[in-house]
Amino acid sequence: MAQWFECKIRYDKTMEDGKIKRVTEPYLVDALTFTEAEKRFLEEVAPFVSGDYEVADIKKARLSELIDSVDGTDDRWYKAKVAFITLDEKTAVEKRTSQTMLVKACDLKKAVANLEKGMAGTMGDWELTSMAETQILDVFPYEKQDD
Repeated sequence: MAQWFECKIRYDKTMEDGKIKRVTEPYLVDALTFTEAEKRFLEEVAPFVSGDYEVADIKKARLSELIDSVDGTDDRWYKAKVAFITLDEKTAVEKRTSQTMLVKACDLKKAVANLEKGMAGTMGDWELTSMAETQILDVFPYEKQDD
């Protein structure tokens, strides 16, 4: 199971109008520890950032699943809260267990469709309770290095 860390980088970015603006951008990294997350994060973003930069924040992201998309137009990440519904056989009471997932899509409607496609093989009942666009720009999953 992946352990996700949300890493933020702060740097001076040249905007479309030519002005330089200090920005903070969040990314998601799959790693085992905070140290590994920072190392992998800097390896991934350093080629794209010029000038001085700093890692502004690293925190664990509570995600149960990441639903990626192969569609090239899907360029945003949406946070979905999903409630899994179970029935207690002894008391006949419905129990809901919420989990947070990240879904890649181009818009909200497509995010819901991608979530439904990703959850198609789920055996239990579930319900989408909320969906919101995140500021996450990219996700860096773990890839085994050949030595």
